[in-house]
Amino acid sequence: MSIQKNDIKKALETITAPGEGKSLIESNAVKNIVIFDTEVVVDVTISNPSLQAKKKVEAEIKKAVQQITETPLTIKVNVSVEVPQKETEIKGKEIPGIKNIIAVASGKGGVGKSTITSNLAVTLSKMGFSVGILDADVYGPSTHIMFDVEREKPISVNVDGRSKMKPIESYGIKILSLGFFTNPDQAVIWRGPMASKALNQMIFDAAWGELDFLLIDLPPGTGDVHLSIVQALPITGSVIVSTPQNIALADAKKGVAMFQQESINVPVLGIIENMSYFTPAELPDNKYYIFGQSGAKNLAEDLNTAFLGEVPLVQSIREGGDVGHPVALQENTPLEKAFSEITKNVVSELLKRNKNLPPTEVVRITTMSGCSTK
Repeated sequence: MSIQKNDIKKALETITAPGEGKSLIESNAVKNIVIFDTEVVVDVTISNPSLQAKKKVEAEIKKAVQQITETPLTIKVNVSVEVPQKETEIKGKEIPGIKNIIAVASGKGGVGKSTITSNLAVTLSKMGFSVGILDADVYGPSTHIMFDVEREKPISVNVDGRSKMKPIESYGIKILSLGFFTNPDQAVIWRGPMASKALNQMIFDAAWGELDFLLIDLPPGTGDVHLSIVQALPITGSVIVSTPQNIALADAKKGVAMFQQESINVPVLGIIENMSYFTPAELPDNKYYIFGQSGAKNLAEDLNTAFLGEVPLVQSIREGGDVGHPVALQENTPLEKAFSEITKNVVSELLKRNKNLPPTEVVRITTMSGCSTK
């Protein structure tokens, strides 16, 4: 009696590998069947890596195939193992009520990222948008100082039966910062997981309400906190802040590259140049390019991203941050106009991004060396 492949497949429909719910045929585990006279070779792949499972499958296949005929057969079973890669669970989800989440980043510290974030928030609010700031710079929070709320403490409110933190509000901006929960005289010495846990609490255990924009003030560099944020939230877009000098631009380029990685793929809305030039009060028509000229603008052109504008080096910006009164709150000043122009450019780029690109997804980490999107 000759044996056909269909006969063998039918016999294998009764065999299920240990730990799997489907038969070898249903799960497409049988990769190849070769028949040569009285010799039969079956190649099969299972997901159970144990030696016991491999031996059990091999024995059952041999028994099932031999039962087809009374003719003694030489049966060889090649069992290989393919363990499906287990995707790491995404920790985090979209925040109901928040329309756009913008990450403000810099590759280098000291370029004025928090100052830019604060004044962007104020300008967006003056334009009629509802705005919040999450100060994610866990090791050096400053937003609570820049909005003169450093002595405030968020209270707990009940939202749909759950206890949540109510952000502190200042100048119409809702704010959460680690600075509200730490001693200003003590350094925050946390490993990455602790910082990530604190951030997740401020993101998801907060009563943000309805917001047109949530600005996230990221710490300098490209590290654990940045990865935690893109894992936790579908960032709409990112803004990079730099000063004109070469060393800052080199780090800003890394910041852009981080968001543009295929595995992260967060749109970069553009680059803002801070401390672009200095104009002394006694010489209002003069511009002194202390840190170099047009560095961030040239970088934006090189990276094919938008140049969102420049902010001069002016003493009142520093003073406004120190006393908790962002300079963009002032009316009809050159700085107010500068931030207004930058903010309009950010919104314009955001509108283009939302029109032309699908929603950004949170990032799922699958290996130690790389990432993949949801």
